[in-house]
Amino acid sequence: MSEETPKTASSNGESNVTPFVELDRQTWSRLSNEIEQPLNQEDIERLRGLGEQLNMDEVREVYLPLSRLLNLYVGAAGELHKATTTFLGEQTRRTPFVIGVAGSVAVGKSTTARVLREMLRRWEGTPNVELITTDGFLYPNEELQRRGLMDRKGFPESYNRRALLRFVSEVKSGAEEVRAPWYSHLTYNIVPGKEIVVRRPDVLIVEGLNVLQPARPRADGRSGLALSDFFDFSIYVDAKTSYIEQWYVNRFQKLRTSAFANPESYFHRYASLTDEEAVETALSIWRRINEPNLEQNVLPTRGRAQLVLTKDADHSVRRMLLRKT
Repeated sequence: MSEETPKTASSNGESNVTPFVELDRQTWSRLSNEIEQPLNQEDIERLRGLGEQLNMDEVREVYLPLSRLLNLYVGAAGELHKATTTFLGEQTRRTPFVIGVAGSVAVGKSTTARVLREMLRRWEGTPNVELITTDGFLYPNEELQRRGLMDRKGFPESYNRRALLRFVSEVKSGAEEVRAPWYSHLTYNIVPGKEIVVRRPDVLIVEGLNVLQPARPRADGRSGLALSDFFDFSIYVDAKTSYIEQWYVNRFQKLRTSAFANPESYFHRYASLTDEEAVETALSIWRRINEPNLEQNVLPTRGRAQLVLTKDADHSVRRMLLRKT
């Protein structure tokens, strides 16, 4: 995966103009403005994903400045709402601020989303922060099998895109209560009769592989809505493909003695694999499904994000690309 800064070609053919400002971790860490660290070690242990290296330094130097930036954006959105209501001569409640978090399988976007939820809840203006993953909008396995899409689970066509758009649209419009399907990573399927209920959050974080995909053309040739049309801010968690592949394999190996060991797990058949068999199986799944999805669908959306967090081989965030406007 290329780690070059997204660039725009200049009139003389040189690619030296970019809509992003690049910051290294040391520079970024100074932007927290000396805000007090709100999380403790117990919080970090609870939030850290399997195989990740999240620690107090990472939270203080990466996520604390990010939470400050997002708090400023939330405040600015509130002022814009006031200006609009003043212009219209009406009083309406502010709608939720929506943040999209995208990135590959195994890159750590879920941990990023969880940490941001906890950090933003500590800010005075955003006590109610909800997190939803797009996994709940995957078609049930039975429907994926009927459509011949089980080996393309996670690809854009495996999601009920219309239901996802409707959910976020209703949240963004200020609906009192919006419900989403519940996805179980144990059974690898939607759980019938179980739902996630979102009630007018101050901030909604939407995390998933394809949340930054552009709108698909409609049958009449016009452009439809994209999920990102509802986002007030978006983040892409990035790393070299070779790093992500290794993280995926490492995570797969560790899951053999945790989630896969549960007899109810969809992947229970992998629990008894030897180390060598586990590596071979993980690499096969990665190269057949996850890597093509990354290269074809996920990575091309990186340049659409307002912030790109780039990770090093040890899973730590080392560079930030922040869109200038």
